Amino acid sequence: MVAGIHHITLITRKVQANVDFYAGFLGLRLVKRTGGFEDVTQLHLLYGDAVGSPGSLVTFLVWEDGSPGRAGVGQVGEISLAIAPMSIGFWLTRALSAGLKPEGPSEEFGEPVLRLKDPDGVIVKLVGTNVLQTTAPWTSDSIPQEHAINRIRGATLFSETPEETQAMLVDHFDYRPQATSGAISRLVSAPGDILDIRDARGFWASAPGTGTVDHVAFRANDDAELQSVRTALQAINSWPTAMHDRKYFRSLYVREPGRILFELATDAPGMLIDEDEATLGTRLFAPDDSPKLLAELNVILPQFSMPGEPRVIYRDLPFIHRFFTPEQPNGNIFILLHGSGANETTMLPIAHKIDADATLLSVRGRALEEGAPRWFRRTGPMSFDQADIVSEAEAFAAFIDGAIHAYGLDPDRIVYIGYSNGANLLNAMLSLHPHLIRRAVLLRSMAVLADPPPADMSDADVLVIAGEKDMYGPYAQPLAGRLRDGGAKVEVATVSAGHELDDEDVRVIQAWLK
Repeated sequence: MVAGIHHITLITRKVQANVDFYAGFLGLRLVKRTGGFEDVTQLHLLYGDAVGSPGSLVTFLVWEDGSPGRAGVGQVGEISLAIAPMSIGFWLTRALSAGLKPEGPSEEFGEPVLRLKDPDGVIVKLVGTNVLQTTAPWTSDSIPQEHAINRIRGATLFSETPEETQAMLVDHFDYRPQATSGAISRLVSAPGDILDIRDARGFWASAPGTGTVDHVAFRANDDAELQSVRTALQAINSWPTAMHDRKYFRSLYVREPGRILFELATDAPGMLIDEDEATLGTRLFAPDDSPKLLAELNVILPQFSMPGEPRVIYRDLPFIHRFFTPEQPNGNIFILLHGSGANETTMLPIAHKIDADATLLSVRGRALEEGAPRWFRRTGPMSFDQADIVSEAEAFAAFIDGAIHAYGLDPDRIVYIGYSNGANLLNAMLSLHPHLIRRAVLLRSMAVLADPPPADMSDADVLVIAGEKDMYGPYAQPLAGRLRDGGAKVEVATVSAGHELDDEDVRVIQAWLK
């Protein structure tokens, strides 16, 4: 076995803040950006040294605007990165200058340690040690090479079964006991990285989510070694293990007796299999790298800018939202509202098909039904909470006003595109907040206000698209009639689809926009 840590994977809630901290403040190199292997619509970022060497990799699953978790029993509580001992002062000064609140320096197992928290609240320790050096240093203009982070120093494991956790690491992952300090037992690998096992009996329970560590991965030579470890784990009735091809390495996962997730990953083929060293981390990859999939992912996955590049500054507004800026914006703006059970990413691909150069603002509804987002509550399949419609329409109107000012949107260039439940909120808003929505596309929509107030909709231009096979199709004409009664200009189109959206909707909307 090569031994030692291959990578550590965490979960982040805000990709831009994450990039600013790990690439900007810590000076790690972004060596890979991919769609996730378990969920391709989840962004996965990998940071490391100049070539993404095993042992230098800190990776993040991006759960943009996801729920925060809590580090506790059965999780990794801290991660640590190796720096030169003389660099502690440099990093303390850098942290204070950046407005962070470092703790320390202190001493742990004879090493100087500076504690920081990343934007998600994860404890990141900078540890002064000469044991671990990098063979591929990565530096930035503000971090001289002598102060740069070398690689991963280790991690702290919170275990309710510390003896059993230690036994698995010693027996199957080639760690050996080094020292004990209070409730912490330190293990060390042959290359010199460490695992601190904290006796966490009586600690609070962990909760999965953003701001937590997903797993620690250890290094293996090849597939034969993976299979050998798997066979040994199965022989002791360990948690079921499965082999995976992650393109940049092959691996297996296992939970140790304390329920902490471990991975064993091969060194090869490595980060340079699909990029050369000069361009590492500059383009998006996906498990099968099909052009169609990559085109969709470039719109669906959250955008971010590298340190020093222009960026969109997200604002704290009443609705969770995603803002997509194309490479060459043409000035058109689509504000997108999803259907029941979807989220702020769902409408992005179809909107991008309609106009690849339009700026997209896609919003998530706040009403939840069995945990899935909607725009307002319903009391039955065809009946709706009227007070909730009014309340959410008012909140959404305030959101639009805030977004226009925060993102510099031109109201004359905005087209609202809503699908199903999202379209139903839009048609209600035409009555409740006249003159706010001037151009709207209502896909698979029906009127939901039981007693709409009189409203002047004379400045509204609306396209209603029904599905020929959609059970809600017959509601399109009554909706159009109600809007026309308010003075709106309404065009009704029927496509051959059912309730789902397809390319015929795209063509109809494109023709209407022209």
